[in-house]
Amino acid sequence: MKKVYLGFMALLLVACDNSTQPSEKAFLDSLDNVKVQTPAVSKEVLGDIIQSIPSPLEISSLIKGMGVKYDKSILNSTSNLSNYNTNYKRALNLGIYSTDLGYANIYNQNQDALTYLDAVRETANGLSIGQFFDFGTIKRLATNSNNMDSLLLITTTNFEKINKHLQDQDRSNMSILILTGGWLESLYLTCEVVRKYPNEAFNERIGEQKVILDQLLLLLSFYNQDPNVQTLISDLTLLQKHFEKVEITYTYQESTMKEVDGILMVVDNSTSKINMTPEDLKNIFESTGIIRKKIIS
Repeated sequence: MKKVYLGFMALLLVACDNSTQPSEKAFLDSLDNVKVQTPAVSKEVLGDIIQSIPSPLEISSLIKGMGVKYDKSILNSTSNLSNYNTNYKRALNLGIYSTDLGYANIYNQNQDALTYLDAVRETANGLSIGQFFDFGTIKRLATNSNNMDSLLLITTTNFEKINKHLQDQDRSNMSILILTGGWLESLYLTCEVVRKYPNEAFNERIGEQKVILDQLLLLLSFYNQDPNVQTLISDLTLLQKHFEKVEITYTYQESTMKEVDGILMVVDNSTSKINMTPEDLKNIFESTGIIRKKIIS
């Protein structure tokens, strides 16, 4: 499976200022923000998983490249923002909104992109991590498709800073929830496209997520003392049971080097073959939609 940079869910195209919400102090003092006393997830472990998750920008670009029309109806409505008044909800939906922002941007839907950018800014500020984004730089890169590699590199670096900040505050569980929300939204968008436009390439992408789901569940298991995370793990475990029927055969190809902004990066050229039945695919569709609906409600 080709490894690419996550691009931090397209948070990606955004940067948030240093302003805070009026109720932030009360929010930070609430039970939802009690520090989680668990082993911090190392930069190396997160880095390995980040590099194995297909970037939402890459997924959106693939969808557009297949000639699929832009469909705003499959995105999470920004009218749901007021529902996200806990760290748990905000972190998951920060990942979701960031993925939706990347989707709108790839299709050059500027008005929708601005709307989702505002949604990402609000949720990021609610988590007190808005200061990690340089809006001007990221917006400039995002408006030029030729800068995709630079955008992914910069935003991955941003995520590493965010993860360290959250670890220092004993809130590293938020990093995992953001990753999970962005991954789930990318899977959901792909599933919705396949419903309307059956395509073997998309099926392959969906099947590949079997490995990523296993990794995310492992990370989430460190925080299973949180009732919300327990519920999320339970839901994702049901999805995992459907993925267990998917067979993946790997073919090794020697890695190559690629230069991005003067930095050498390793590109994994190995390929995989996915084998799953239409019934397996249908069950993954349905389970993904159910989990996603619970998160965005």
